[in-house]
Amino acid sequence: MKKRATCLLVSVIALSACNNESSNQENNNAEKVEFNETGLPLVDEGVDVSLQFVSPKSALAPNFGEMTIFKEIENMTNVHINWNNIPGDGYAERKNLMLASNDLPDAFYNAGFSDYDLVRYGRDGAIIPLEGLIEEYAPNLQKILDERPELLAVLTAPDGHIYSLPRVEEMGLVPFANFTAINQAWLDEVGLEKPETLDELREALRAFREHDVNGSGKADEGLSFTPNDGFQGYLGDFFAAFGLPDNPNKLVVKDGEVIFTAVQNEYKEAIAYFHEWFAEGLIDQEVFTHDTGQFLAKGKQDPNPLGAFIFWEIESVVGLERAEDYVLLGPLEGPNGDRMYGRSNHHEHHRGAFVITSANENPELTMRWVDQLYDPHLSAQINWGPIGDIYEEDENGMLVNKELPEGITMGEFREKVAPMGPSVVLEEHFGTVVDMEPRAKQRLQDIETYYADFIWEESYPNVFMNEEELDRLHFLEADLMDVVERNYARWLMEGGVEEEWEAYVNQLYEMGLEEWLQIRQDAYDRYHEQMESQ
Repeated sequence: MKKRATCLLVSVIALSACNNESSNQENNNAEKVEFNETGLPLVDEGVDVSLQFVSPKSALAPNFGEMTIFKEIENMTNVHINWNNIPGDGYAERKNLMLASNDLPDAFYNAGFSDYDLVRYGRDGAIIPLEGLIEEYAPNLQKILDERPELLAVLTAPDGHIYSLPRVEEMGLVPFANFTAINQAWLDEVGLEKPETLDELREALRAFREHDVNGSGKADEGLSFTPNDGFQGYLGDFFAAFGLPDNPNKLVVKDGEVIFTAVQNEYKEAIAYFHEWFAEGLIDQEVFTHDTGQFLAKGKQDPNPLGAFIFWEIESVVGLERAEDYVLLGPLEGPNGDRMYGRSNHHEHHRGAFVITSANENPELTMRWVDQLYDPHLSAQINWGPIGDIYEEDENGMLVNKELPEGITMGEFREKVAPMGPSVVLEEHFGTVVDMEPRAKQRLQDIETYYADFIWEESYPNVFMNEEELDRLHFLEADLMDVVERNYARWLMEGGVEEEWEAYVNQLYEMGLEEWLQIRQDAYDRYHEQMESQ
């Protein structure tokens, strides 16, 4: 037994040594250096400094050290960044291992730190408070925070510290994740006008099937969407036609009160109504089993089954050639005369884009480096791509879009040349600092044309909860949402919502829905109190 224990101990020591060797190769932090507190470069010629940054990257992107934008920043600052790029799908695990083993880089770029990460590792000291560094060494970012007190509220943790830097893109698009499109060519074929109400859309879908407009020989034309996407392609905007919008996390605000949509009568009425559509075959029977990729493939198959669909944009679903057959529908009027367009709970102001660790011997220099990225011209290039690839400068110095290389989409090209991460592009920068991407301009125009008059006024802000609240919320939400989502799909497909509603609502309250609502409401109220005090 003693011999076995000795062998085990030797094995553990050897494994530990290997791990330590691997860790040392992973993160070689820069030693303390002298730096210039103002102006450029950040360090003088001859000062050798290589900061160690860890960052995720997309499969299409090169190592960040090879990116044009970072080569230019190195020339400007005299600061070399030793990039440890981790493929996006493995980043969270590697990040967590580094934090657990205290094998820390100087900073995490495009850090992807959750609120729980920020409060936990801020409390434990693995990442450092940044508010003093911002005030002293980040004039670009400080100016933005002075102009956007709501962004300061987003960044500030419940303990009063700022542990991460922001990423902001104020286009006015993210809150509005869904457009509804219908096949106008098929409407023309069956002799119907563009629907204005849910009942008229129902009649159009029936007509598509009865006339076999796609020539498949079977009644397979219908409405499709992607309820499992988590952002776009959700049926919630159709639920708004019953008087209350819905979204994937079932969270809306009305007159300052936080509401859980999945226990409201409007939600029940919507489910009962759309169950009839499922029963008629008017809605794609695979909506709860297909993923986003499979949904997008349906719009490009032949024969095409999509009479109508809900998603971010038409072209992504059916391709450029078929897109000409489709037109957008505004919010449709419901059976009781309600007509509105809901908001997602996604935000344009994000925290967690950049954190500095306790292993960093040069936090002041690091803050000066990252503050360069908050210059509006550099922020635009970090977010979309550099001059020469994506942009050229006009006579006023504004960044204007170049023609894309042939055979590549903007999304694909952006992944190759733009690292994204810490950056701020404000609403007022568009048209003065940077030209908005053509797709974004079109989407804003479509929102104004079809949806602006019907938008739900209030939204749930990007609140920052404390560790106890996050623990309880996570514990409660997992079980609550499991019950909600299972019944949502079952009731739409099979029916039964009216008969089972009371027992379902009682079950959710017994599982802690009242506490969930109180946590959400307290965080909401705290956020607005902070806003009012600034």
